[in-house]
Amino acid sequence: MTSTFLPDRRTGPGTAAEPPSPGAAPGRRRRRLLNLLTAVGFQLPALVLFIGLVLLPMLFALYASFFRWGGFGMPTDYSGTDNFTRLFQDPVFLGDLGRCLVLVTLSLALQLPFALGIAVLLNQKLRGRAVYRMLFFAPYVLSEAITGVLFSMVFAPGDGLADHVLGAVGLDGLGGEWFAGPSTVMATLFLVMTWKYFGFHMMLYLAGLQSVPAELTEAALIDGAGPWQRFRNVTLPLLAPTLRISVFLSVIGSIQLFDLVWVVTQGGPDHHSETLAVTMFQYGFKRYQVGYASAISVVMFGICLVFSLAYQRFVLRRDLEGATTTMRGGGA
Repeated sequence: MTSTFLPDRRTGPGTAAEPPSPGAAPGRRRRRLLNLLTAVGFQLPALVLFIGLVLLPMLFALYASFFRWGGFGMPTDYSGTDNFTRLFQDPVFLGDLGRCLVLVTLSLALQLPFALGIAVLLNQKLRGRAVYRMLFFAPYVLSEAITGVLFSMVFAPGDGLADHVLGAVGLDGLGGEWFAGPSTVMATLFLVMTWKYFGFHMMLYLAGLQSVPAELTEAALIDGAGPWQRFRNVTLPLLAPTLRISVFLSVIGSIQLFDLVWVVTQGGPDHHSETLAVTMFQYGFKRYQVGYASAISVVMFGICLVFSLAYQRFVLRRDLEGATTTMRGGGA
């Protein structure tokens, strides 16, 4: 009697897998190639724009900064590092650095705390708080050109709204100069900057306050903590990541400030409101010293780059590590 033994088609840990069909490998390769081409197709337009409008101009500005060049034709008069040596002997440029530091300090000391206070207030249950949020955020929506023209009329010496208001309350002696006075132009300019930009930071803080768990605040209230203690020990630590981002944006914005200053004062009077970007524009497009203006742009980029890397390394490190850990944990 004979018996027929059929092969066992069950697969197990010790059973060899069936060999793939001859057409499976080419199919997988075609799918990988198609996925790669799709990814490249989506990223290529943005990459071309970045290279053409950001990377190449940056490299050309670095190249032009080593030449005496008026902006016409190709730079040929090589000057080495003379433009950079001239920079740090130029009282206008050194003054720009000082004014940049003043704007950064005032922004961190006054503008951001003011925005935080308004955000905490509008995070409470108030009647019409949505209207207040819209009104406070509205100045940020306006362009810098419109803001500059508006406040040029408000602070016009003698005929502006500000002088009329001071005159109506008997304080005529405090007005008159505003943007025209060397001792008042930076304070007035900072007032306009605060009106223009504090609404943006206020909205950042409001978004951060929405993520603070109400249970923690209620628990602190039950434990007998007062309003200031709840804010200092509960709200502020949880709002710290938002505060760090706000500080970063404020500092970078102060370093690169241009359009608002240009519309209002064009750097005057006598360079007393000039910023790094305004000086660069003056030399590049008014005096046709494009090589020297390129050197200013390189220094501006270097300042922003060094600050960004240092801020990310020493300030944003915990936030970035937390985000990386969360992503890894979510993918596990």
